[in-house]
Amino acid sequence: MTRPTARVLAMLEILQSGGTRTVAELAGRLDVDERTVRRYVDHLRDLDVPVRTVRGRHGGYRLSPGYRMPPLMLTDEEALAVLLGLVAGRRAGLITTSVAAAESAAAKIRRVLPDAVGWRLDALLEIAGFTAPPRPALTAEAGVLLTVAEAARDRRPVEIAYTAGHGGASERVVHPYGVVAHSGRWYLNGFDSASGQVRTFRIDRIRTVEMGAGAFDVPAGFDPAERVLSALAKAPYEHEVSVRIRSTPERIRSVFPPSVASLETGGDAWVRARIRAQRLDWIPPLLAALDQPFVVEQPAALRALVTALADRLARQAGARPDD
Repeated sequence: MTRPTARVLAMLEILQSGGTRTVAELAGRLDVDERTVRRYVDHLRDLDVPVRTVRGRHGGYRLSPGYRMPPLMLTDEEALAVLLGLVAGRRAGLITTSVAAAESAAAKIRRVLPDAVGWRLDALLEIAGFTAPPRPALTAEAGVLLTVAEAARDRRPVEIAYTAGHGGASERVVHPYGVVAHSGRWYLNGFDSASGQVRTFRIDRIRTVEMGAGAFDVPAGFDPAERVLSALAKAPYEHEVSVRIRSTPERIRSVFPPSVASLETGGDAWVRARIRAQRLDWIPPLLAALDQPFVVEQPAALRALVTALADRLARQAGARPDD
């Protein structure tokens, strides 16, 4: 950063982070002398930025409280966080303002971004799917996420270095069909050259990604969000659970969504729910909440937990106020 204008904007960014900044601190961070810092303050004041002088031993410069400073300066990750928060919050019903207000705010942020960053964010917002209200931590690295989103939108293959859940590392070429946010994580699904199948990858496990040459077509009717939910429901876990429930698939789905259970229907009124779980203790309360007849086929440990829950509920229901 060598141009004076760039240093003036850098000082504004430091000041807008809050607090009082001494002349010596500003000079050190901007790599200029203290006289130049005072000249930069004059430049900001000429632009009607209210920089206040704080007198005394611990004095320096600060911005007037409540001032909303132009220009808006965001890093790639900051811009990603703000825009995703607006879009995901609106889709999840978490933003109580009007849709027009949320879209207007997103448009204002989009307008002040550099073209290269803004174009890549457009790609992510255009193709991203959301399966459920998001959790706060979407942990994928911004550069990787933006690259795979751009590739998915433009139908270009990507070369990725990937670390699987068991720690194995591999390199492969993927045709990215879609990018989906689910339960606090980002997922990429598409055709995988290593397996010759459509696979789902956690984006936070992609170490490096490079855009490849060529193009591809997405299969007709392919639903990235549904594929992610299906893949998560079939992932290997500690326990393989099978429960037959006398109810409709719609009623069962109100308690066991696609990311939790796969359903098998037959010619009768019973539906088999297959669940893969690391722990079993959360399943009996959901079966109780479903309030439908069921039979635990496996494992035996789940039957024991259901019986224990029923015993506890019976004891609690029979308790008297003076007990």
